[in-house]
Amino acid sequence: MGVQAGKDVLLKIGDGAEPEAFVTVAGLRARTIALNARTVDVTDADSAGRWRELLAGAGVKACSVAGQGVFRDATSDAAVREAFFEQAAKTWRLIVPDFGAIEGPFLVTGLEYAGDHAGEATFALSLASAGELTFEAL
Repeated sequence: MGVQAGKDVLLKIGDGAEPEAFVTVAGLRARTIALNARTVDVTDADSAGRWRELLAGAGVKACSVAGQGVFRDATSDAAVREAFFEQAAKTWRLIVPDFGAIEGPFLVTGLEYAGDHAGEATFALSLASAGELTFEAL
């Protein structure tokens, strides 16, 4: 994967229709996608050389997303606000060019609005995975 512009990382929220249509969450100036997997330690007295042993495939996987920016349109603003207040898992698509797309249910765990007197209103968004995610290489 070569050098890429951060602006090319996209967060999209689904509309819940069949088939799902996605709207780009507008004006993100910074975003972070973190993939994590907890481990299950199965080390015991018989472990070779007393080295820790981990049980492959048994840990809990999670994805968290954070973004900050400005809303550029009412559609994306309403979709994110609705997802927060409903606290229902919505389908999100996270796109990292030359890496892949991650898609699945996420809850909006944080939504902050701010603004300077002479500047635009900004927001900060936090998402937490709420079910099985799929990955598609691009």
